[in-house]
Amino acid sequence: MSHQHVVVGAGPVGRHVAALLAEQGERVAVVTRSGRDTGVRGVEHVALDASDADALTRVTDGAAVLYNCANPGDYTQWERTWPPLATALLTTAERTGAVYAITGNLYPYGPVDGPMRESLPDAATDHKGILRARLWADARAAHEAGRVRAVEVRASDYVGPGIGQNGHVTRVLPAALEGRSVSMVGRTDLPHTFTDVLDVARMLVAAGADEGTHGRTWMVPSNAPRTQVQALTEVLAAAGKPPVRVGRMPVGVFRAMGLVSPMMREIAEMGYQWTAPYVVDDSASRARFGIEPTPWDEVCRRTVTGVV
Repeated sequence: MSHQHVVVGAGPVGRHVAALLAEQGERVAVVTRSGRDTGVRGVEHVALDASDADALTRVTDGAAVLYNCANPGDYTQWERTWPPLATALLTTAERTGAVYAITGNLYPYGPVDGPMRESLPDAATDHKGILRARLWADARAAHEAGRVRAVEVRASDYVGPGIGQNGHVTRVLPAALEGRSVSMVGRTDLPHTFTDVLDVARMLVAAGADEGTHGRTWMVPSNAPRTQVQALTEVLAAAGKPPVRVGRMPVGVFRAMGLVSPMMREIAEMGYQWTAPYVVDDSASRARFGIEPTPWDEVCRRTVTGVV
């Protein structure tokens, strides 16, 4: 079975990638364990375990690009789930010759002092960041050896439709829309970059198609940083709702809870993202791709429509 594009994962990024490609008239297969329908017209849905390199190779044979939009949600299982999945994706790209386009994040940089840009080293100190850095290092090494053509795009915390509990703004948005007070992680008064999931998909598709950009990472163009309170307040305004009271959940609380909850311990490890400015410098990718982020007002409207 041959497809022009294969998208692994049907979360917000995968759905947006599939929709963008379908709008361009491309043939697309979306791969998930369940084969669930993304709702994107004209897209084929394939049920298989993407950790099975042989099965994934059969689906990807003849494809132009293999998009890694997978996102194993349980942090506590990353060491178990990510390595075999990443190995199968890389193996499939090598076997088929498809470009390997990876949805990354900022975890590999670890704590930073200043804006994050592509020239910074991957210097994570927590195991999730170290793991993601290693997965990219493996893909880059294969690229440099001439075995694959790989590229990774990195984005900050997602906003937009379909993010739900996986987004720091969207997690509290349902309660805030009802006028209830909410609590957000760490400092709520520091500048923080938020990235529209649509822009992640736009960047991933563009990077996959541009051979001159392969072999390295690129930041996803994002709007100017906002504090957590500003971001939530502006999303509420897009729904015609007033601001709500926003409390703080100190990172130390998660550390204490982590003594009995593995998931809270995993979240506490990422606390550095919310105790200092967390800002992306996307100037290199804007210059290379000519992509500007979706206007913030529209991002706010899109985020609301994904909840109400």
